[in-house]
Amino acid sequence: MSESIDLPSERKKSDEDPALNTGISMAVALAGTFMALCNVKAGNLNQAMQDAQSQRVNSWSYYQSKSTKQNLAEGTIEQLKSLRTLSAGASQEALAELDKKIADFQKKVERYEKEKEEIKEKAEGWEKTYDSLNDVDDQFDLSDAAMSVGIALSGVSALVQRRSLFAVALVFLTVGALMGLSGFLGWGLHIPFLSKLLS
Repeated sequence: MSESIDLPSERKKSDEDPALNTGISMAVALAGTFMALCNVKAGNLNQAMQDAQSQRVNSWSYYQSKSTKQNLAEGTIEQLKSLRTLSAGASQEALAELDKKIADFQKKVERYEKEKEEIKEKAEGWEKTYDSLNDVDDQFDLSDAAMSVGIALSGVSALVQRRSLFAVALVFLTVGALMGLSGFLGWGLHIPFLSKLLS
């Protein structure tokens, strides 16, 4: 003997809750629109993060090249000082020329040191920019994840006609909205353990 199974698609219209269906439709429409706006902003943030990362790498590479030049200049100074010591019996003119070269290379070392500090400040500034953009990007990532779960649960609650499941969906949608608004408005709202879990 076969039993008929009551599938959601075979439900009678009288079993449906029009108020629940209307609420679900509105929530999904609003969540989808908000997610689209968040995705545009997140895309722009990713471009800014890539630029900041590129600037940071370039700055540290430039810093390294200045360090190399400084090391070469310091090595040259040591060689010139050794040469001067060995040339103690040379003419005053030759010793003066060595002293002049030592002084010139010393100025280069000082200039490289100053330039390195300026480059280091810029590189650290780009690191801070990248980190702050990454924090906002994490907010949009969490918003997207929470909204996606909320929309999925809303769909299931429409199929099974359960208000309690839609209430759970609304919790996820609310968390998603809060995280997205935090990203747009610069609020410091973060959920670090979830950010680490999703990264």
